[in-house]
Amino acid sequence: MKKALSKAHPLGEAQKNVLVQELDKVAVDTYAGCVHIHWDHSTPVTPFGQLAFFIEFLKRTELWDDFIEACPLNLMSNNAPTKHDILGTILLSVLSGHTRYAHMSTIRTDKVNPVLLGMEKIVSDDSVRRGLNKISKEDGRAWLLGALKNSYWEILNIPWILDVDTTVKCLYGHQEGAVVGYNPKKPGRPSHTYHSYMIAAIRMILEVEVMAGNESSASHTLPGLFEWLDSIPLEKRPQFIRGDCNFGTDRVMTACETRDQPYLFKLKQTPNIKRFIGQQMALTEDWVHAGQGWQGIDGSIKLDGWSHSRKIILLRRKIKKEIGIVNNTLPAAAQLEFAFANIGEKFEAYEYAVLVTTVEGSIISIAQHYRDRADSENDFDELKNQWGWAGYTTHDLHRCQLMARIIAIIYNWWTLFVRLIEPNSHLEAITSRPLLLHAIGTKIRHAGQTIIQVNSNHADAKRVQKSLFHVATFFKTLQSSCAEQLTKAEKMKRVIERAFRKFIEKIHIHPPNLLPAPT
Repeated sequence: MKKALSKAHPLGEAQKNVLVQELDKVAVDTYAGCVHIHWDHSTPVTPFGQLAFFIEFLKRTELWDDFIEACPLNLMSNNAPTKHDILGTILLSVLSGHTRYAHMSTIRTDKVNPVLLGMEKIVSDDSVRRGLNKISKEDGRAWLLGALKNSYWEILNIPWILDVDTTVKCLYGHQEGAVVGYNPKKPGRPSHTYHSYMIAAIRMILEVEVMAGNESSASHTLPGLFEWLDSIPLEKRPQFIRGDCNFGTDRVMTACETRDQPYLFKLKQTPNIKRFIGQQMALTEDWVHAGQGWQGIDGSIKLDGWSHSRKIILLRRKIKKEIGIVNNTLPAAAQLEFAFANIGEKFEAYEYAVLVTTVEGSIISIAQHYRDRADSENDFDELKNQWGWAGYTTHDLHRCQLMARIIAIIYNWWTLFVRLIEPNSHLEAITSRPLLLHAIGTKIRHAGQTIIQVNSNHADAKRVQKSLFHVATFFKTLQSSCAEQLTKAEKMKRVIERAFRKFIEKIHIHPPNLLPAPT
């Protein structure tokens, strides 16, 4: 018995040690000969070796500190994660391009960046979901609207345009608000509707509201839009509000007019609008050039249900014969519906658009303003497909709303950071993340210093290294230890002036209401 006991455990431990050694090292036969693979789980490494520059941006501007401090989440359990760890996990997940809570497990091996963010650890996706569920609707809204304002407030001191639009997020489960509504790409698919307001041209999100799929009309956007607008001082309000035909309704326009807020909307082609177009077709001499192949004519009209007549711009553009409309080769559903549009070999066919506006300016400038509105679709594409608006779904609508706003905040932060490096154009995440974020970083402690050795395999690595060096030098001018003590507002003003200097210079030369005709 004694002999048997003496053999049991020592042999087991020895076998275990041999097994671990075998797992840590393995020989692989390749075309370059035998290669020995050694696994190292102890060295602190990260796939986002250049994230430290973005973290410095958040620290110098105090955006991250304010975001954490204002968060209404307070978990009292000794085993509960801190709100710093929960929000830090969300930040790292969104920056990684994730679209699901379950993806958060892939960043738990990062042993470098959580410490740089002031975190103790990366928490699980379940902890994130449970934590967000502890935030009340009212407190969460006030917190996130304040964080959004911190990212764009200083931009509102220059002339700007507010784009308002909605987008559809398809759902594939039994979520709250998953209702069949307007969904042109996947008819019959339940969805959520994202009502968004953004600053035109520079792609900064002002606010986003998540609603059920059947709440896509402007009547659902209206309360939140004008509650937000009424909270803005008069001197910071937009030059005008711009939207598609969903917002060209008497209710929306009346709300703008009572606030003396200029607007530019598109009108639906109702029977009365088509009748007006028919009356103008004979005025061949009054049409003027409106840019990009369009012709325009202005006028006024009072539709049924309107309290008074309003200024409209009628635009038309010739339809190319090769697309088949002129010779009536398109299916019946695609034919022009105007009874007065005589289409045949000897006639010219046009497509029409009708704009309603209180903006002063020439026909060509107003037409160009509306064409510029199409850039908002690029915002939606980037936020849905590259930033996670199409994901991070939970069964309740409340947490979907929280994540939509958190993603918008992180998107604004990243936009500001990237613009500091590349102020001449907007870089979408599919380009900017590999350029400014992705690089192998190894953390080393030597002589009392923390060093992160960065190895980037990007083709523009040298250029990026130079750009990051210059932006880090700029961040030093925001330090509180400098001789000039800067307030938070002054820091953000410096950031805005550097990040959007091209946009600001253009605005000073050509304000939105004086847009020059394109050459």
